[in-house]
Amino acid sequence: MINSIDLKLTAVSTDIKRLGADALVLGVVKGTDGPVLVASPFSAKVTDSLQASLSALNVTGAADELVRFPAGDETKARILVLAGLGSHEESTLTTEALRRGAGSAARQLAGLSTVVFALPAATPEQAAAVAEGVALGAYHFNSHRSTPAAKLPLTEAVIATAASADPDLPAALKRAAILGRAVRATRDLVNVAPNVLYPASFAQEVKDSTKGLPLKVTILDEKKLEKDGYGGLMGVGGGSERKPRMVKIQYAPAKAGKHLALVGKGITFDTGGISIKPAAGMHAMKCDMAGAATIFQAIVAIAELGLPITVTGWLCLAENMPGGASTRPGDVITMLGGKTVEVLNTDAEGRLVMADGLVAASAEKPDALIDVATLTGAQMVALGLRTAGVMGDETLRNAVVSAAEKAGETAWAMPMPEELRPTIDSQVADLANIGERMGGMMTAAVFLNEFVGEANGTKIPWAHMDIAGPAFNEQAAYGYTHKNGTGSSVRTLVALAEEMASAK
Repeated sequence: MINSIDLKLTAVSTDIKRLGADALVLGVVKGTDGPVLVASPFSAKVTDSLQASLSALNVTGAADELVRFPAGDETKARILVLAGLGSHEESTLTTEALRRGAGSAARQLAGLSTVVFALPAATPEQAAAVAEGVALGAYHFNSHRSTPAAKLPLTEAVIATAASADPDLPAALKRAAILGRAVRATRDLVNVAPNVLYPASFAQEVKDSTKGLPLKVTILDEKKLEKDGYGGLMGVGGGSERKPRMVKIQYAPAKAGKHLALVGKGITFDTGGISIKPAAGMHAMKCDMAGAATIFQAIVAIAELGLPITVTGWLCLAENMPGGASTRPGDVITMLGGKTVEVLNTDAEGRLVMADGLVAASAEKPDALIDVATLTGAQMVALGLRTAGVMGDETLRNAVVSAAEKAGETAWAMPMPEELRPTIDSQVADLANIGERMGGMMTAAVFLNEFVGEANGTKIPWAHMDIAGPAFNEQAAYGYTHKNGTGSSVRTLVALAEEMASAK
């Protein structure tokens, strides 16, 4: 299932005249006075000539713009590529602008093998941003085709940088490669057809693909889930012939300081159950396991980076199908830990499986607990298709948003208004699984909050990430983001783990 190509990332100095490649990528910004060629590795004379030609070539520098033409004698690359970096001045280019520009070029240069990227990269941080962008952009999902695609992704990228001799660069490039691989693997899992990826096969993929890594994988099947009282998972997944699973992934290095617990929603296909969804667009509900895929690959990346932090992941895997054994609207189920929930709508199923995961994770009393889920359509109504909503403990919530900003992802802190709690009261059980329709993203968070446990008499710091929009892109590709699975929030979780590991 995880089938992405291996990408070789290397760095060289900016003296690239003798460096052969399929293409050489240069950057152009959309300045206030027109397009400007930036960080040219060529002589002043050649650079001036190229700059003067930009208008004739219809180059604007807009983001995602890519203009190719035959290379001249100044380089051994076969073609010269001008990549738009967006509306910036060269001196104010952000690492995310470099990441997106490099990723867009890598995405659009599929079919080539080796490409040199001569974008602004004077520091290890900038070089790493270019490398990471390439690693995110060089992707293609090819698992279900009878013959390989005609244009496969890049297999080798060379980063031209003035920091090529900096001792910090090798580690920065390694991190970029690891993050890129983790995001591509997450996309693979999200893009796989739901008749191929279901709870048992997902669990087996986790076990098989982590061999050789310092990770312990424990799989709870339906018999164990029933015995131990995982009522949310069994209630949601009981109607399918493909029974639910809980997968626990543990990374516990010897010198770990803090303990981070991650819970991921893994609904491998969501029909809505008895409260069935409309047929139009239902095929995209294979993406409802993106939260589980995200935390799975974030933990793999954390292990590959060797971060000194204990991380435990809980993948809550189920298929939500209508059937004779399905949960009905009006049923009352008993969750892990004993709380009862009246199910008013079987399409509000994600919060039920996540509740079991939160209870299980809380029992280990971690220092921080984060859940990631494609949970509500209300998230997209509130924040659009590219911005994750983050709710929960204010300090941890803000740390997640800060980590997202550092990683180049978009997240927004949202409240959990106290007036929403009474709306999930039930007439017959401890809670109802739906409440106030308006502000539904926040209502779902209020429900999840009921299942977060305590450590030493104090509620465990918890944050909830709703990635319903950012996890799956049904619109045109942009930057390093392809259509369908995006791998959203993997980099945010890794950045947060790095912050926690380095904190005193």
